[in-house]
Amino acid sequence: MSLLSLLSLAALLSCGSVRSLPQGAPETVCDTMLPFHAGGTVLPENSVSPFGIETSSSVIGQGQTLRVDVTGAPAGLSFGGFMIQARNRNPPYQIVGQFSPSRDGTVKLMNCENSVNNSATHSNAGPKPQVSLDWQSPVDFLGQVVFNATVAQSYNQFWVGVASNPVQVVRRDLSAAAPLPTASPPNFNVNYPSTRTPYVPPSYVAPSVVAVVEDSFYDGCGQSKNCFGFPDGCVASKSCTSVSAVTVRGDIYEFELQSGKGTNAAYVAFGLSDDAKMGEDLTTECVPENGRVNLYSSYTSASPFSAVRANVPQNSARLLNASLVDGVIYCKVQRDPITVVQGRSFDLKNGVYHMLVASGSSLKENSVGYHDIGRLPSGNPINLAVVQDVAGSSQLLVRLHGAFMIAAWIGTTSLGIIFARYFKQTWVGSQTCGKDQWFAWHRMLMVTTWTLTVVAYILIWVELKRAVWHAHSITGLITVILCFLQPIGALFRPGPNDKKRPYFNWGHWLGGNLAHILAIVAIFFSVKLPKAELPEWMDWILVGFVVFHVLVHLIFSIYLCVNHWQISGIASDRQQSQRINTFQMGDMTHHHQHAMRNGMSMERKMDAPYGGLRKGLLGIYSVVLVLFVVVLILLVVLAPIEKLFE
Repeated sequence: MSLLSLLSLAALLSCGSVRSLPQGAPETVCDTMLPFHAGGTVLPENSVSPFGIETSSSVIGQGQTLRVDVTGAPAGLSFGGFMIQARNRNPPYQIVGQFSPSRDGTVKLMNCENSVNNSATHSNAGPKPQVSLDWQSPVDFLGQVVFNATVAQSYNQFWVGVASNPVQVVRRDLSAAAPLPTASPPNFNVNYPSTRTPYVPPSYVAPSVVAVVEDSFYDGCGQSKNCFGFPDGCVASKSCTSVSAVTVRGDIYEFELQSGKGTNAAYVAFGLSDDAKMGEDLTTECVPENGRVNLYSSYTSASPFSAVRANVPQNSARLLNASLVDGVIYCKVQRDPITVVQGRSFDLKNGVYHMLVASGSSLKENSVGYHDIGRLPSGNPINLAVVQDVAGSSQLLVRLHGAFMIAAWIGTTSLGIIFARYFKQTWVGSQTCGKDQWFAWHRMLMVTTWTLTVVAYILIWVELKRAVWHAHSITGLITVILCFLQPIGALFRPGPNDKKRPYFNWGHWLGGNLAHILAIVAIFFSVKLPKAELPEWMDWILVGFVVFHVLVHLIFSIYLCVNHWQISGIASDRQQSQRINTFQMGDMTHHHQHAMRNGMSMERKMDAPYGGLRKGLLGIYSVVLVLFVVVLILLVVLAPIEKLFE
């Protein structure tokens, strides 16, 4: 045989070996996962792959085993070759985990990136409708992995970058996924070096498919199960901070609970109530403790508020499934149709109940903490077996309470103090109902404050029906008491010549200003209340109001100083010269008041200097104040305001 014939035969044999690749992909393609068919002239398909990667769970603990299937669509569609790896979804995209040897010998394990058994390929090129592999997650890795595969249907037709849905690797004690019954691979001391992202040839155009991962919790809401969460209306947008679902099949009652991502919830709870109020309710609590989600049943009391687990039959509910992934608590619970607690029967089959959903960031000993993340009752009691759209209870009284308090303490009180302090020597000679203008306006504004405050306080009591103690309620209660006493004290105001008049002046001034300051502090505290549903940036609007209010006081005070100097230059008596157009602490003595009446009568017949400037500044202050009040009231009434922009 000639040399040319030998070379031709060798070339043909070489091409035949490349075409068949009966022993699977070589380790030289660990990075690219790209078949070198026909010397690299055959490119991957640009169409959507008819093959997919399915995993037995979306969550796995460290060191646990997961089943991975390479399948076709429709089922039974055969392929010849494949290569698969599990890679970190985030940089440095290293290969992680190990595959176990297959029982039927159809899988060949590969050693990529100086590691062992971290990739797999086919051991023969024959047609196969499905390949199942066992993959063990590393014991030193936390995060998301994606199974990335190349699947060849034939020599000229293959797809690169066939990916699974992300799989979350969590601490073993937090995983709800149970390990598959498979033999554990040898314990190798594996090092995972950094690597680049999987290689894609320059001429390859990926299919325009965007994977949208939606929360499966909301599947069937309003169709096969009742769903309810907060904020109200969140079920439709699948964006609940905490959410519950009830599925009824005959006498089987299944409850699902889930906290929102990023809420740092320490628990999520669901309650059944007769009156939509916390108290005497059967509660189901899902609480992560010591690496696992535990189930508790409790009974709430209204005064003092607590959720007590003692004397509540814990065997009336059973935990079917639970997980804690990325801080999101999930649990699925089955309850008995009838539960008797402290002589009271909760009959899920025949009774109707308000649904309560709550979550909080703290725990107590043998109990959950305050629901500072949020709480919402359903608006109407429902039969749990009747599937319907469940809406939250009305927040009208809460909104009115907030709106009235803002109007009173940001609006009318602030303006009333300005009149009393800086306008006693303005509009001299002009009266309303026989009273000086400054006093008539001051009295009207403060009576409005008193009325709004009392009404707002009554409204919140009607809503809550009990005392709730926290920073907002305590400062608010002190404010209401001071506000209630101010007009009563004014009824007993001593006469102008009475020796006790200075004590009244000091007390009235101190009580009014202290109430104003505490009211604004209470409004700041209200921004953090879950029930208010106010945006955190509302704090900056309140800060802006405080700065503006203080600045206006400072400008008016400068006018006072200028007036004082001018009057001092023309008055013969220094004591008489201190009676100017404002509410001065020096005016509070009996002798000074006597001197004013005898020596300042002429000055009181005309406005103090710069009256026009004072009136102009008052106009500007009033307009800006109204804008602040309107904006703040809108934030309260339309809360949560973020929903308007979604």
